[in-house]
Amino acid sequence: MALACPCGSGVPYSECCRPLLRGEREAASASALMRSRYTAYVRRDEGYLLRTWHPSTRPPSLDLEDVQWRGLDLHGATAGGEDDSTGTVTFTALFDDDSGAPGSMHESSRFVSEAGRWYYVDGDVR
Repeated sequence: MALACPCGSGVPYSECCRPLLRGEREAASASALMRSRYTAYVRRDEGYLLRTWHPSTRPPSLDLEDVQWRGLDLHGATAGGEDDSTGTVTFTALFDDDSGAPGSMHESSRFVSEAGRWYYVDGDVR
């Protein structure tokens, strides 16, 4: 049985986010990039997260060790399709913190497409 993708798409990981994390293909939309970035957080793939973060806002490194990601709920997207240059994706990510306590993070993330490639720019977190 194929391993389900952590992004919650219902598609096997091998067909969903793995090709993006491996650089075998680019995300076709802002929502697809958001899902793949969530999967990268689950898998602690700092390289992918930094590669898909726009250079204008990219941090030098990330601390990925304290949180266990438990689920992703996409609420919607504005633009962010193949013919768009920008997009916004709103989601809630569920997690357990370093003490095991459950929590959630709600974010409206902004994305930009440059030369056919989507990048995460920043987001408003609640």
